[in-house]
Amino acid sequence: MKKLAGLGIALGLLAASALAQRAKPTANTAAAPTIASVMQAQLGFVEDAFVSAAEAMPADKYDFAPTGGNYQGVRTFAQEVKHVGAANFMYFSTLLQQGLPASASLGKGSNGPDDLQTKEQIVKYLKDSFALGHKAIATITAQNAVTPLAKTPVPFLTTRLALASFSCTHTFDHYGQIVEYLRMNGIVPPASQGSAPANPGGK
Repeated sequence: MKKLAGLGIALGLLAASALAQRAKPTANTAAAPTIASVMQAQLGFVEDAFVSAAEAMPADKYDFAPTGGNYQGVRTFAQEVKHVGAANFMYFSTLLQQGLPASASLGKGSNGPDDLQTKEQIVKYLKDSFALGHKAIATITAQNAVTPLAKTPVPFLTTRLALASFSCTHTFDHYGQIVEYLRMNGIVPPASQGSAPANPGGK
């Protein structure tokens, strides 16, 4: 009887071990997508494109702005980059329902802090704004994504999901503008480098 009992215990342990192995997630098991993970990927995509473009412009060209055609009064390259950073800080601080970080002033015309003058300072400000974005988006859940927020400075962006999605739309809008600034200075945007020509027969 003792031998049978021992055998039963051993078989029970083996069965439990097998069940545990089946339940353990493997490296090939992909986590189910969430609102937060989808928006993190979207923000990461536009972040890579925009930050690489900001880094591609030489420091001595950061004050460049187009002059031909109807470009009077447009932002300089530096102001474009700071504007996106300032907007990001506004969107994501609102999403978190907290005030702007001490160093994240929206500045005149929402062009970011006036004391940011060098390329290094401006790019850091931009990267910090995206870091806050990832922190903010990580707090979005299926339960709170479309719950109206108590305070928001933009009337049509009243939920966490609206702020997260529009932040990507806004950044891509300005990415299209700084891409033109780069090409006007003979620079192919990093995100476009290595791509096949979109218009092979064009000049």
